[in-house]
Amino acid sequence: MTNPTESAAAPPAHEVILLTRAGCGLCATALEQLRAICADFGIEPGTLDVDVHAETDPGLRAEYGDRLPVVLLDGREHSYFDVDEARLRADLGR
Repeated sequence: MTNPTESAAAPPAHEVILLTRAGCGLCATALEQLRAICADFGIEPGTLDVDVHAETDPGLRAEYGDRLPVVLLDGREHSYFDVDEARLRADLGR
C-alpha cells in the first residue's frame, strides 16, 4: 500500500548555477541578485568559474566565456549579462 504523503511530495528543486570569472563586476552583481531571488524558493545558487574549469572543460569557457555572467537553470542557459528576474521567478515557480 502506498503512503498518501508520498503522492503529495514537493516537486524536485531546481538547480541554479552562475557561470563567472574572477574580477567580473557584472558577475558579482548577478550573484547578489540570484541569491535574493533563489532564497524565495529555498535554493542556494552555485557558481562556476569558467577560467578555473578551463583545463578540465575547455568547452565551457569557449561556449560562455565572452558573455559572462551566464545563469544556468537546470543545466540550460537561462540568461546572460543580466539576470532576467521576472522570467527566472516564473520558471522557478514551475
